[in-house]
Amino acid sequence: MSTLSRSLEFTRRGDKENSPFFETYLTRLLEERDRVGLTEMIHEVDAMMLTVDPGHSIPYVAELCLMTPYHYLVTLESESHWTHSLRINMDSPDILLREVKDPNTRGIFRSLNEVYPIGNVKPNSRYMGEIFRVTDLHGVTSLQTEREFRFFSADDIRKYELPGNLSISKPSPYTHNITAYIERNPDEPRVYALGLSSIRNDVQDAYLAAKALQKNLEIDDLILPIDHLATRIYSQNREVAILEWLSLTSYYYWGSYDIKDQNSSTNVTKSTHYASESRSPAKVFTANNTPYFVNHLEKMPSPTETFVRNYGPRLHHIALAVCDGERHDKVNIDFVVEQIRQAGHHFLLNVIGSKDQGLKQIFSSASEHSSLIIEYVQRFGNFEGFFSKDNVAELTHAAGVDSELLHLYQQAQ
Repeated sequence: MSTLSRSLEFTRRGDKENSPFFETYLTRLLEERDRVGLTEMIHEVDAMMLTVDPGHSIPYVAELCLMTPYHYLVTLESESHWTHSLRINMDSPDILLREVKDPNTRGIFRSLNEVYPIGNVKPNSRYMGEIFRVTDLHGVTSLQTEREFRFFSADDIRKYELPGNLSISKPSPYTHNITAYIERNPDEPRVYALGLSSIRNDVQDAYLAAKALQKNLEIDDLILPIDHLATRIYSQNREVAILEWLSLTSYYYWGSYDIKDQNSSTNVTKSTHYASESRSPAKVFTANNTPYFVNHLEKMPSPTETFVRNYGPRLHHIALAVCDGERHDKVNIDFVVEQIRQAGHHFLLNVIGSKDQGLKQIFSSASEHSSLIIEYVQRFGNFEGFFSKDNVAELTHAAGVDSELLHLYQQAQ
């Protein structure tokens, strides 16, 4: 395989037309990324970082450990944060869940929330971004700096109490997410240089109770690792956000689908190194087709841009795969959702899709702790896609209704 064309040899999917700018720079950026060696040096997502407001991390650990395959590993304590490390195994990304100790703590990540009406309600609660395993931390950072990406200094990393063994980009102007790198060989453990390490009894108790409930509900062996991460952005930033992400990572452009009924598009990128999303989740970008200020002329729905205007550009949902098969005469995803509903968690709609379509999907309600939605997706047989167009239209509409109702509720307070 030619080194110069490796990242461009994947089959393109979708029906969304891109601009000549996008197509030109997609080719140029990926050829250059391969040529300078970045594609070979940047590997899988090792971890994902997010922050919640004071008092929210322990119940969110319990929520995640019920609704996902994650396990509580350890807590790292620094001066102004607790960071809980959650893990499935070494073949799937960790979650680093940070809690701000003092509600008055300020900083760059909080400022990204404060100009948005719903984002400001939970000022410290936001998904921060992904940490990629690299084989040469200095080499990757130097090459990316030459390409005009900007990184936090060592003093900044200490100031914001981020792991000291990471190289961390400044937040993207398009997604507001950071991209971080950690040097690690595949056979070495994951270690995050941040504060004092302990297993907290209160977190451990919440974790064990969640896992006991998960087992009692008979869903502990049905939920698989993260399938994809979905970010929502402004319409004008769709193409540049994708190109920026591809430049910062070793992902390739899988394709884009036009969801005309919801005035949006769904755009998928995947790892060049790993076919399995459980090893390195796909990254999805959703954006309006037209900006919000023409909606009164076009009379089109605008659920995606409404979300971004309320929360800011950010991660919208984390999708987890569900084992193909049935339990107690129900398709697994239907059984999982029924059991989680019995445990008191809510969903935005009923499970949609069918075996004939190749997959079934559903969105949970947004978490009160992180504002993130959990998606479950079950594929049947050899289905390889992430959605059907009918499914994604229904999901987008349901999420838009939920976001708009929350905005109206906040305005009424």
